Amino acid sequence: MNVVPGSGQPDLHGDGPSSPDLTPVLLAASKGDEKAWRRIVDLYARRVFALAQSRLRNPEVAEEITQSVFATLAAKLVGGGYTEQGKFEPWLFRIATNRIRDEQRRTRRHPVTHDAEAVDRAPARRDESDQNTEQLDRLRTAMHQLADADREIIELRHHGQMSFAQLAEMLGEPIGTLLARHHRALAKLKSLMEMGLTGANKNTLGSNLGRAEA
Repeated sequence: MNVVPGSGQPDLHGDGPSSPDLTPVLLAASKGDEKAWRRIVDLYARRVFALAQSRLRNPEVAEEITQSVFATLAAKLVGGGYTEQGKFEPWLFRIATNRIRDEQRRTRRHPVTHDAEAVDRAPARRDESDQNTEQLDRLRTAMHQLADADREIIELRHHGQMSFAQLAEMLGEPIGTLLARHHRALAKLKSLMEMGLTGANKNTLGSNLGRAEA
């Protein structure tokens, strides 16, 4: 079973794909339909990978977690353990988030040194301007300065491409609370990124994060 997606940068400004009705697809996959399984992988593998990569900054571990999440999904579907009809995305990303947290706890207990430069340079485009490269570096640095709760809601929203309704289902919080949390987290992120910026760079940053809040 190969579900490892290619690396890439998620769109921080869009609302993400609309959630399809996966009930017939999940049913077919539970009966061994390979086409249905590929449909699920195509829809969600890249998003799970992007979330794990953002949190862990290690593409190899992110791939392992993606594989683990989809192995769990396959076992649940085939074994009849999936009972979250109509709530597939919150259920899937709850599994992914728990796997990521487990890995973070394991890493804290047994720290491993990684080549952060190699990890960070992989998604960059060759024709990317110096200004965009600098802004991306500031974004990564600022994200890692946020509290875990702030990072989580930003990453689930933008890397996981989850709607606020799905986040409410997954996290068990009212949509209004999550909207406020997301707004505060983006404000903190903007403040961190603006440190040391002036003039046109600051205006560009404000415009970009303003679109991300939509």
